[in-house]
Amino acid sequence: MKPTIEVIIKPTGEITIDAVGFKGADCEKATRFLEEALGIVGNKQKKPEYSQHNRADSQQRLGQ
Repeated sequence: MKPTIEVIIKPTGEITIDAVGFKGADCEKATRFLEEALGIVGNKQKKPEYSQHNRADSQQRLGQ
């Protein structure tokens, strides 16, 4: 699945940002610019994918 950012604006004006297909802290990095542009952040919910790591992040190098 290609990572995407979904922005949902409800009739009440409430905005929800959903980072789909990201793993680990990549979702926060991907949505940071929107949060900064919109201002106050209310409730953040971390999905199970947040505790997963990208393969590049979890590799260890021996002998260095």
